[in-house]
Amino acid sequence: MTQADPNNVEQRPSYQEELQVMGEQLVSKVKELLHEGNVRRIIIKQEGHTILEIPLSVGVVGVLVAPLWAALGAIGALLAQCSIEVVRTERPTSDEPPAAL
Repeated sequence: MTQADPNNVEQRPSYQEELQVMGEQLVSKVKELLHEGNVRRIIIKQEGHTILEIPLSVGVVGVLVAPLWAALGAIGALLAQCSIEVVRTERPTSDEPPAAL
């Protein structure tokens, strides 16, 4: 009998949402998403084009934090408005406030 690996990310369902933010709000919104803990991937887009894609796992987040904030700050300074596509491991609860800014 075979058993599914619970750590295999590909087998878990994912939920996506897209948030619109102004350039200067980019870093603070990404920090907020990282602290939620159920975010698997963050994709920063402008006018439908992917600018930056950040795959997240516990080890990656710890190593990439400082360079990530610097890159996001530079991107935020250059973009007037962008969208953040968030891929989650579980559906957000309904008692959370709306994530769109």
